[in-house]
Amino acid sequence: MKHITFYLDFVSPYAWLAFERLPEALEGLSYSVAYQPVLLGALLQQHGNPGPAGIEPKRAWTYRHVTWLGHAQGTPLSMPARHPFNPLPLLRQALACSDDGSINRYVAGTVLRHVWQGGHDALDATRLATLADALAEQVRPGQGPHSDGPKALLRANTEAAQAAGVFGVPAFGVDGHIFWGLDGLPMLRAYLEGDAWFDGGAWDTAAATPSGLPPKTA
Repeated sequence: MKHITFYLDFVSPYAWLAFERLPEALEGLSYSVAYQPVLLGALLQQHGNPGPAGIEPKRAWTYRHVTWLGHAQGTPLSMPARHPFNPLPLLRQALACSDDGSINRYVAGTVLRHVWQGGHDALDATRLATLADALAEQVRPGQGPHSDGPKALLRANTEAAQAAGVFGVPAFGVDGHIFWGLDGLPMLRAYLEGDAWFDGGAWDTAAATPSGLPPKTA
């Protein structure tokens, strides 16, 4: 059985789409999944990446694209009332349900649906209270979204993701390999099935292609 680390931030519509698609994409395979919330903004900042929402035409395209993908995939997806937004309250609420930085599929799905179904404001105070009630039985003793534990877990998760080479979400880590994005799921499946391509050196050779751009200057 292979173990997959699913890196996600609830602000990402692709994380929601991949979350819903994962069981079907890997149907019939033996695997386990650890869902690890990370702070997408920190991953983007590490590489000076403004993200799709930081480039106005790309922002518009991204919202159109994910809405269509949800339609095509059969996954209910409505853009929240405001996007992007600060995901920290949601990340910490989820990690209040964790001892080690991983959350279960119920917690991940509950928070993702809070954001991506209904077209509401993800940070509306009344809705956040309702979300907290829905997760109350999952919260670890003495923990809460404002306590130190979830904050420390989020920091540790994000730093571990950065060290593993994760640069965006959703990302899937297995055996030291990182597969990025909703469209990386077929490649992930091929790896789990033992596709010989992964044994032929192409994984490392492709990544080692020299850049034709001049080096960056400070």
